[in-house]
Amino acid sequence: MKEKVFFENSTGVKLCGILSGKTPDPAVPAVLMCHGFTTSKDGRTYVGLEERLNAGGLAVFRFDFFGHGESEGRFEDITISEAVDDVLSAHRFLGQKGSGRIGLFGSSFGGMAAIIAAAELPHLVFLALKSPVSDYLGLLIARDHGREIQDWKKEGSIEVTASDGGTLRLNYGFFEDARRIEGYALALKIKAPTLIVHGDRDETVPLEQSLKLQKAIPGSRLEVISGADHVYSRPADFERLLDLITGFVFKTVNQI
Repeated sequence: MKEKVFFENSTGVKLCGILSGKTPDPAVPAVLMCHGFTTSKDGRTYVGLEERLNAGGLAVFRFDFFGHGESEGRFEDITISEAVDDVLSAHRFLGQKGSGRIGLFGSSFGGMAAIIAAAELPHLVFLALKSPVSDYLGLLIARDHGREIQDWKKEGSIEVTASDGGTLRLNYGFFEDARRIEGYALALKIKAPTLIVHGDRDETVPLEQSLKLQKAIPGSRLEVISGADHVYSRPADFERLLDLITGFVFKTVNQI
């Protein structure tokens, strides 16, 4: 089963997702996937994991955040708070479709949204994170694009590079929203079994963030892939990432 579906977040914005694998059922674990900044549900990580998880009998729901992919909304208006609302809305949608056991996977920007959402979901089956941002997201974006925060504030928006090489505008409200969020403090509230995977050559999100995050999430596990960059560009690193995530997911759902 593979179906394109549309659902609304809490403000009525229509979001798009792909629901695949077994039909949602209380007895069938479902994996909710959260993509990275400027990317979409159709990235190779999400499609690759979907294939493996579907083959193992799990349902998968990969969706586009507000202003990304096939979802409504202007990209320039995205914030972490908006993304968290999207995750919680997608989780609620899965429950309405019949899923009773839901796990969460998040990558980079989507990882931060997943961390915050997980703190509000006490019955989450698991949390799996790929190179997640845990803190200072607005600062990381400004740094990567060679912009000063005061200039961002003065101009009201900055130009950011999209995953396809194009350019997009991002409002200063993103920075203001991000700096109010205390990722590590929220991580202390997470109850789900958690795996974090991070490369020690990540040029976008410092490994130190995941080292700190692992200490904050009770009982979590951190796997560091030697030589891996943020996008796991070496084939062996990417395969190792998929192996670690799928192995963790299957082991966790089979123990519950």
